[in-house]
Amino acid sequence: MQVDGSRVQYLMEVLQRRSGNKAAAKILKNVGIKDLEEPIDVLAEAEFVRLACQELDDLLFAVKAGLDYRYSTTLVGYVARYSRTVEAAIRNSQKISATVYPAYRLVLQVSSNYASLELEAVDERLSKYHRHRDLLIFGVLALLRSITNTQFYPIELRLTHPGGDFASEIEKIAGFPVVFSAEKLEMLLPLSVLDIPIPTYEPKLRDYLIAYGERLLVDNPNQAPSLRARIEGVLTNGLPNRLLPAKEVAATLGMSGRTMARRLEGEGLKFRTIVDDLRLDLSKTYLRDGISVTEVAFLLDYSDTAAFSTAFKRWTELSPRQFVQKAS
Repeated sequence: MQVDGSRVQYLMEVLQRRSGNKAAAKILKNVGIKDLEEPIDVLAEAEFVRLACQELDDLLFAVKAGLDYRYSTTLVGYVARYSRTVEAAIRNSQKISATVYPAYRLVLQVSSNYASLELEAVDERLSKYHRHRDLLIFGVLALLRSITNTQFYPIELRLTHPGGDFASEIEKIAGFPVVFSAEKLEMLLPLSVLDIPIPTYEPKLRDYLIAYGERLLVDNPNQAPSLRARIEGVLTNGLPNRLLPAKEVAATLGMSGRTMARRLEGEGLKFRTIVDDLRLDLSKTYLRDGISVTEVAFLLDYSDTAAFSTAFKRWTELSPRQFVQKAS
């Protein structure tokens, strides 16, 4: 799934200031991004964030970079800037966000007590990239603050990953309550925030840009996630309760187990390979976050710690504890 490259351009600038041009260029090369002026693969963007955190040895890099995000030069950024209020900016952005960032949807729901602004992954493989999701949700907050010139605070922010050793630090940097292991990636806003005016409000420009964005969507319909992406999404959503078997995953996707297996075989894939790759990727992330081996085994639905340790060593030739020591 292709997305606008401006977010990685911004991260490159931040990374270059902290680690130098050489390190930033190396990460860009490692994730396969050649031209930031062209659309880039969203998984490459997510991997860039992950590698940047590792390069800097700073798992809070994404949170900090997100909160420092001040100005978007994308079509969606301009539409938000020319909208009348925060609520109008969000709803107008919803209409055309797929032109710039089709990998996530903005979902705004207003109740009698608060407003919920959710980031919903279209390509659900992105759910396993915790640092990338931190960057996005904090970046949305920073952009709304920027266009209103108001340092407002959410009631709370909800992140879908466990906070691990960094939970208290994330909350300290944010300056407001942060909930971890939540069901959705969302922020809860006071209703008064929705009515905050935007000083750059310009209805004619807003209407023109929305119409332009809607034409782009007609000419370039959304890219459908691959079968692998959809399978990973179903598996990720099932955790930590349990790892769904192939038959249940297939049923969730509206096909039989045989049909799913046949389609995967046509792509040179097996269901077990997807499961193992997902578990390995998530286990590395959890361990780097300081989550205990016992808890990681639970989160990934292993029968016990020994079963997880055996699988991890088979994949990496390291025990989980050796991996943590090497990573640190």
